[in-house]
Amino acid sequence: MSLARRALTNSQDNAIVTSITSLLQALNPQSSNLSDLSSEPLNQFSPDLNPNLVIRVIKNQSNPYHGLFFFNWASNPSPNPCNYSHTFQCFAAITDLLLSHFLFSTASSLLLQSDKLSDSMIGRFIKAHGNRGDIRAAIDWFHRAKAIENGRCLSSYNAVLAVMVSANRINLAKAFYDQMMEENLVKPDVFTYTTMIRGFCKMGMVEHAQKMFDEMGCDPNSFTCNTLITGYCRKGDMESARGVFGFMMESKICLPDTVTYTTLIDGYSKKGEVGKAINLLKEMEERGIEPNVFTYNALIHGLCLIGDLHEAKRMITEMRLNGIKDDVGTHTTILKGLCITGKLDEAFAVLREMVFLGMNLDVKAYGVVLNECCRRRKPEEAISLLREMRVQGLNPHVSSFNAVLRSLGENGELDRASLLLKQMPKMGCSPNFVSYCTVICSLCGMKGMMQEVEELVHYMIHDGHIPDLALYCCLVKSYCEDGNVDKAMRVFNETLDRNYIINLDSFSALINALCAAGRHKEAITIFKDVSRRCSKLDRNTYKKVVDELLCKYLGEKKEEYLT
Repeated sequence: MSLARRALTNSQDNAIVTSITSLLQALNPQSSNLSDLSSEPLNQFSPDLNPNLVIRVIKNQSNPYHGLFFFNWASNPSPNPCNYSHTFQCFAAITDLLLSHFLFSTASSLLLQSDKLSDSMIGRFIKAHGNRGDIRAAIDWFHRAKAIENGRCLSSYNAVLAVMVSANRINLAKAFYDQMMEENLVKPDVFTYTTMIRGFCKMGMVEHAQKMFDEMGCDPNSFTCNTLITGYCRKGDMESARGVFGFMMESKICLPDTVTYTTLIDGYSKKGEVGKAINLLKEMEERGIEPNVFTYNALIHGLCLIGDLHEAKRMITEMRLNGIKDDVGTHTTILKGLCITGKLDEAFAVLREMVFLGMNLDVKAYGVVLNECCRRRKPEEAISLLREMRVQGLNPHVSSFNAVLRSLGENGELDRASLLLKQMPKMGCSPNFVSYCTVICSLCGMKGMMQEVEELVHYMIHDGHIPDLALYCCLVKSYCEDGNVDKAMRVFNETLDRNYIINLDSFSALINALCAAGRHKEAITIFKDVSRRCSKLDRNTYKKVVDELLCKYLGEKKEEYLT
């Protein structure tokens, strides 16, 4: 078929797909059982039916019931001048549409009625359940495939392996793989091996991945080799990564591609071996393999890590000349390099340039500069960036807020820190445990701030964050220093109820406050309670604190309280 004829056919099909979709939207079926809704309006499209058209119509539907209504009509069109019947690909298309909307029973019923519930189809159910995080259902469907296909279900094996790897359940994936090998009813294919290699690499078990690679019963492909190279690069083992690269060069089965070179360039760049990364870039260009934006970003990142910003900027010019458009990631890398070398003003200039160029800045780009502002104890500039992010429609990450809260605390601007903490929800971010602890612990170190502390602790607990031992110790000591022994005792008793034992510093502050208030017997009782509840307590050290403070306040009368 000529290009002109093909273009005309595609244009006609596009018009038919649009017309059918508009008609389905007008009919608007909303369930799988619509016996009262006539499909007669669709009959006008009977002469146009073919598998490709049916698949395109199904994929064009955002409402799964629209797709199902059309599929059911096309299953038995009237008239049917072309003797149309669904192919496997048509069933696959409608199954994928239904499963993408989690209509598992509807998809299952359809395939059962059509006698199409095969290994390949069940693999789709396994994947869909895996995407929902329902591993048990995925395994149940796998066993169903084994029963239907008498164990000869490679697609389902591969699907369940992929689900386990995605869920970081590599041991369970290995168990399924071992079962496949022991039963010997189906042979693993390249997807099987690649999935297992990816799983091992993902968990840092690269030696297991290499063993799997060495034992492959079929030829690897580029994805297999690239996966193993990625595993080695993540561990910083560039020598082994180059070994796999060498295998690719020699085997001629799966020659290195852009992904291969980019992965190696990224690995060398992160190790600071930028010279080797640059040599790889030259090599791939000599071999006619085109670098992409990720290749350049990896190299620019390495140059920034070693502080060579001049070369990093030159690399941006080079990529532009090669027709590769720099993205937000490219400039974020430059921002990191500027901040690493202490050039905050230049970082702000680059940030403004990104805005001027119309780039859609993300939270990461702002966060790089914001964190450097906080490191320099410039919270005012950091807060301005938080506000700018909100104007841009971005929700700052909680770590950015925590950095600002910490910076305000270090500057002694505790009122502003407390106010920002309370304003966080209105600025698109809920405080986390660290947010609260950062401000509360800073306030605890200031005289007369315990009322504000109590308010923030109340908010913290209301938000579902329970104080930990460190915070309890901070509260006990601060109440004592603030002269409120009763509240210090209340918090102390709460720590005991949670099976916490406060540290020696807070314990000393509490005993001292009790003795100063003339509550010597309570001080002794506290020591006995702590000794009784915690077998691992350094009893002698804690007892020494009690003895010294009783001696300080009672002198020779100390023995009367100890007997």
